Amino acid sequence: MPITTDYLVIGAGPAGLQLAYFLDRAGRDYLVVEAGSSAGAFFETFPRHRQLISINKPHTGIGDPEFNLRMDWNSLLSDDDGLLFTKYSPRYFPNADDMVRYLGDYATKLDLNVRYNSRAVEVSKDKNFRVVDHNGEVYEAPTLIVATGPSKPYLPDIPGIDLAEPYTTVSVDPHDFVDQRVLIIGKGNSAFETADNLVETAAVIHVAGPNSVKFAWKTHYVGHLRAVNNNFLDTYQLKSQNAILDGNILGIRQEGDKFIASVTFSRANEVVKDIPYDRVIACTGFRFDTSIFAENCTPELVIKDRFPAQTSEWQSTNVPGLYFAGTVMQVRDFKKSTSGFIHGFRYTVKALHRILERKNHGQSWPHVSYPIDATALTDAIIGRVNRSSALWQQFGMLGDLIAVDGTDAEYFEEVPVDYAHDSGFAENYFTITLEYGPDHDKVDPFDITVQRVAQDSPGQAHDAAYLHPVVRHFQRGAMLAEHHVAENLENDWTSEENHRKPLTDFLAERLSQTVLSVAK
Repeated sequence: MPITTDYLVIGAGPAGLQLAYFLDRAGRDYLVVEAGSSAGAFFETFPRHRQLISINKPHTGIGDPEFNLRMDWNSLLSDDDGLLFTKYSPRYFPNADDMVRYLGDYATKLDLNVRYNSRAVEVSKDKNFRVVDHNGEVYEAPTLIVATGPSKPYLPDIPGIDLAEPYTTVSVDPHDFVDQRVLIIGKGNSAFETADNLVETAAVIHVAGPNSVKFAWKTHYVGHLRAVNNNFLDTYQLKSQNAILDGNILGIRQEGDKFIASVTFSRANEVVKDIPYDRVIACTGFRFDTSIFAENCTPELVIKDRFPAQTSEWQSTNVPGLYFAGTVMQVRDFKKSTSGFIHGFRYTVKALHRILERKNHGQSWPHVSYPIDATALTDAIIGRVNRSSALWQQFGMLGDLIAVDGTDAEYFEEVPVDYAHDSGFAENYFTITLEYGPDHDKVDPFDITVQRVAQDSPGQAHDAAYLHPVVRHFQRGAMLAEHHVAENLENDWTSEENHRKPLTDFLAERLSQTVLSVAK
């Protein structure tokens, strides 16, 4: 007989455990199946060089736990104060082994319903989903949530790419590369992490890719190259035999004991050069693995077939009842916000759970009521933007929502903005988000002549490049007006003159035009 449950979750990594926590606390019938023998098995191998790039800051000088999560990129959400990652390591960039230990404790101490050593090998669907694990055990559920992440290496369509050693298995011992010429394909953190590891032993290292390097400190997308991994750039610009190649690898072939890479260089009249190497390493990322899905429930893929296509509910666009949790949620904010990382998807997983509660169990989104009064709503908004971690981490993606359809204003926290518009969440509503300016990635953050021109200046708030609150008024999904709260160096939006009064005036005008006038 199959094991039946209402919610079946595949994967006991951070996302699967986070969702299990919310399902457990809501009293739902759920089960997590995990391929490994313990939680967080991915982190037993990755990152290969064992240093996480998700920051861990135990000392903020602030006593507010919610605010402190802004500086804690590794903790999952729970009601146990002991299950904060800041209690597991003092390091700003912790070791991956600490993450394995943390996730194991999270699953055990919260008594989550996880079945280990149960690798899902077949997924089919009739009325319900039917999942078979490698032991032959069968599970059935009407709702399936895949929280495995993109688990299969992504390899670009380059002739001879099979000659490259993948990031997943290449040696991490730098002494295996003494006096060798090494080509690393890819320009992300895994590529530079690998290059940095080889600087002391390899003779020549080339890091190649078709696009220029993008820096996280400039784009504000933490998946772009982080400063902790960019020491290699010094060895290029200060002429220590290494180089960054902007161009396409047209092909790789083997000649004797050498590998020849044909490279066409960008901005060089498409000049093609054959370059010999002793080793070629592919650090080109991962993709979602659909091999376990039957034809009638294989999710559509997008972004070079790397991620499952998803609605604003994180449901498959073509398989009803199939949802996704974790890093693959980033398809909705790809390279814009933080859904691909723990500090982002802990909040989108929380939102997914609330969507499922609303959709499957008739539970309303948690909210509090306020009078329809501009001053009272300003107080609520200012209080939230000054301490919320969810809005801070999931900038532009999650927002608070104030519905003003009735006699009171209902304040909903951490609603996915796209979902609010798509689902008819409310008729007449305001959204509150934290956002960077639209051209923030084009501004040099270290140029004092251009940075933060709107600092504490209400009249220039709409030109702010740095993170700041944005309040928009919608009716049936159509935007009627928007207000930008002036940015502030320390993200303290409490000034009466610069922050509160302009917001109160905006709310008062909008309420009088579209809410209070109708109520009369």
